[in-house]
Parts: sequence; structure tokens; C-alpha cells
Amino acid sequence: MDFLSIVVPCYNEKETVSLFYDETSKVVEAMGIDYEIIYINDGSKDSTLQECLKLYEKHKNKVKVIDFSRNFGKEGGLLAGLEYAKGNYVVVMDVDLQDPPSFLPVMYEKIKNSDIDIIGTRRVTRQGEPKIRSFFARQFYKLINKFSDVEIVDGARDFRMMTRQVVDSILELQEYHRFSKGIFVWVGYKTEYLEYENVERIAGETSWSFWKLLSYAFEGIIAFTIAPLRIATFVGIIISFVAFCSMIFVFIRAMIFGDPVSGWPSMMTIILFLGGIQLLALGVIGEYLSKTYMEVKKRP
Repeated sequence: MDFLSIVVPCYNEKETVSLFYDETSKVVEAMGIDYEIIYINDGSKDSTLQECLKLYEKHKNKVKVIDFSRNFGKEGGLLAGLEYAKGNYVVVMDVDLQDPPSFLPVMYEKIKNSDIDIIGTRRVTRQGEPKIRSFFARQFYKLINKFSDVEIVDGARDFRMMTRQVVDSILELQEYHRFSKGIFVWVGYKTEYLEYENVERIAGETSWSFWKLLSYAFEGIIAFTIAPLRIATFVGIIISFVAFCSMIFVFIRAMIFGDPVSGWPSMMTIILFLGGIQLLALGVIGEYLSKTYMEVKKRP
């Protein structure tokens, strides 16, 4: 019999833990397959862990709980869940029920009866989201797809069903700074997306502020493209060329007309401008060096 593992990262989700189990278990049991729900408590500050443990006491054969020593972020939660998942099919879901459990039977039938390895989901609308967040999200996908070697589908969710082979391939990538949306695509395999309209949270409030999302997007760009390094190089070449042409111009002008003005302000302006460009380029390089520094530590 097929076995389905459902990986559910949680952070301050005490209102939704039980609701998620009730809705999801009802759907999966109707599918007639064995399953496990793996809750990962990502250092929650509320009673999320206690709610997860209550479910574990009631349903020890169905519920597993992983408790982090502190908040490591959703990416760490996803990795831990995938490492502990035993199923030959694995699903990643959000506990707030923005990922509809009703999709599970459709995903299971598609992945079981075809040669598709990943059944993903994508939102075709962002209704209910703040407009500024939706705008920046769309710009992020345009930007990263312009420079990345893989295409990250606009509106794609982490909510997806994967075969064991895909999960094992993902677990081979043990990088510390993870960007799962890109990793799911980078490993390859045949993928199909199910489209649906945005679903509001069933309870509680999201922990993803605008600045956290912006930081997450920056992590994705750094992880899956070297475009910032190349941009810094091109800008440096252009600025150097312009500076060289300016020096020739100043030299010829001085030879023909002389230089009655001391030139101190213009000299300082040029020096400061070039210094700013150099610092910008060094800052970008520093970001990559910091990532390399963390990678070589091989932290779990």
C-alpha cells in the first residue's frame, strides 16, 4: 500500500494545528491510503508545541512532532520534515489551510497514474494580499527568471506532492542557505501544476512580514543566480571606461586651453563617485563570501 507523508512547518500556529489535522486527515482517510502528518515546531513562542503534542497523544500512529531548539525558519522546517518523512509520496503543506487539503486526492491520482514526479500548485490570483506585496512578488519572479538557470513559476506554492525519488534528490542538496522554491525546480523531474485562486488563512495571523519576504526574495536571488556579481563587473568596466575618457578630455583641454581652475571639487567628486561604485561591488562580493563562509561550516 502507498504511504503518504505530509510535512507541515509551524511557527506560532496554535489556532490552526488542530484544524489542519481535522481537515486533512478526513480527506486522506477517504483516499484509502496510509499516512503520517509530521508537524515541525519551528521555535514557536505560543502553545503550538503543546497543541501538536496533544494530537500526538491522541493519534500516535498518524502524527509525528519535531521540535526545534529555536526558530530556524521555514526552510529549516521543510528540510527536517523531508528528512524524517518515510512515505513513498511526500507532500509539503502550510498549516494555515491556505493549501487546500481537497487537492490531495487529485494530486495523488495524477502522480500515481502517470509518469509525473511532482504535482505542484500555483495561485492564479493574489486576492486578499496587500497590493504592494503582490507587486513586489511579481517583480521578484520576473527578476529571478531573467537571470536564473531554472524557471521559477510565478505564484507557485511550496504545496506539492513528490515521489520518493524527488525527495531523495532534494535531500542530496545539503546547502545551509536554502531556497526551496528554487531547489524544487533545480532538481528537475516532470512537473505539473494545479491552479487555484488565493485562499485566506483559516485562523491566526501570518508571521511573514513585508521585510521578511523581501529578505527571503534576496536569499533566492543570491542562491540561484550570479547576476549581481556580473552586474557589478559590468558597472565597474563602464565606470572605468568613462573615467578614462574623462582623463583624456581633461588632459587635451589642459594642453590646449590651460587649466586656470584648481580642479579640486571635480577631482573629489570623481574620487568619491568611483569609491562608491567600488564599495557597492565589494558589498555584493561580500554577500557571496558570507554565503560561502556559512556553507563550508556544514551546519545541520
